[in-house]
Amino acid sequence: MGREKTNISIVVIGHVNSGKSNTTGHLISKCGTMAIDMFETAKYYVTIQGSTIIDPGHLDFIQNMITGASQVDCALLIVSAGTGEFEEGMSNEGQTREHVLLAHIMGFKQLIVAINKMDSTEPPYSEARFNEIQQELSACIKKVGYDPGTVAFVPVSAQHGDNMVEPSGNMPWYKGWSIERNEGNASGTTLLEALDSILPPQRPTDKPLRLPLAVFVYNFGGITVPVGRVETGILKPGMEVTFAPVNITTEVKSVEINSESVPEALPGDTVSIILKNADVSDKDLWGGCVAGDSKNDPPKEAVSFDAEVTVLNHSVQIHAGDTPEVDCHTAHEACKFAELKEKIDRRSGKVLERNPAFLESGDTAIVQMIPSRPMCVEAFSDYPALGRFAVCDMNSKQTVAIGIIKSVTKKAGKTTEAAGKKEK
Repeated sequence: MGREKTNISIVVIGHVNSGKSNTTGHLISKCGTMAIDMFETAKYYVTIQGSTIIDPGHLDFIQNMITGASQVDCALLIVSAGTGEFEEGMSNEGQTREHVLLAHIMGFKQLIVAINKMDSTEPPYSEARFNEIQQELSACIKKVGYDPGTVAFVPVSAQHGDNMVEPSGNMPWYKGWSIERNEGNASGTTLLEALDSILPPQRPTDKPLRLPLAVFVYNFGGITVPVGRVETGILKPGMEVTFAPVNITTEVKSVEINSESVPEALPGDTVSIILKNADVSDKDLWGGCVAGDSKNDPPKEAVSFDAEVTVLNHSVQIHAGDTPEVDCHTAHEACKFAELKEKIDRRSGKVLERNPAFLESGDTAIVQMIPSRPMCVEAFSDYPALGRFAVCDMNSKQTVAIGIIKSVTKKAGKTTEAAGKKEK
């Protein structure tokens, strides 16, 4: 892939039929690498988190957004400039506002907006239409918490390639985008240049190891091979790791990436872990378990956790005692709303009501939640990838709320020393 460049990841969000697939497909076809979900800019190798490009009406959209969010460096919002299509996305039934809110709550600090389908405005490539959409979106993202001055708004046509990779001759009125931020200003014309303005990531290698296991833990010839992605810290062969919430501690024999042994794995790497102790079976571990360094803040089971929960634009009400499914990193467990502590203003944190009777659409509250089964989560401030979650209504299978974990009450107790057995 040429000289070495920094790897970054983006999520692609937006209302249905805004042109997400066409936009990413054009970038991959013009600037792609050997990988089907990656393309190359002048500065970066850009990986598109594939689970986030699905139809936003899909039931699993927000759950997949949660599990794919941990290594995201920027959200790319696609909106359609087509007649009536932008308005549909911004309506109460549309997803544009909700996706911007999700991106901000999930912790995506950088945002780029591509105003797509400029070829289908009336008249085509209309400056007035672009200005109208930019003005309305600026107000929308500012209300959520983004600074519009730090966001590039790029008029594009993914179908025809206008302002995607090269400047378009169809919009002579467009003088380019510019952003101002403390880390350094940037300007350009195309969407590709806007992606190059993303601030380079700082991977949390200095934090203790956290590695949530994927849904499947493979067993080859009697050897259990946990598979997951490193979120923080460094994983090396010879390390003694603890798996939570099952309280199993054992030694790592080797670490593999794409079936090749490596001396270490860093945040963002998906790895297979060959364990030295063969007594650990695939019946002991499951998707949602978390591996950590047994000697440096090892992960533990969560007895309960306090979280800031925002109810999305849905008709359901949330009451104390409700026990919906919570999707946090790779874990999917029923958790009870044990207490609705206080309703707050999401932007300022000001308390609006103590011990509310219920929560409804648009409300943000501090709540206490108790997992129905053993579960490992962390405070968002300590381990962001393990501190954000979606709340799914078990009857409708719709995501009804999203949350950020503020604090965790962890189970006391010690793991057995490198025995590879559960705590007695």
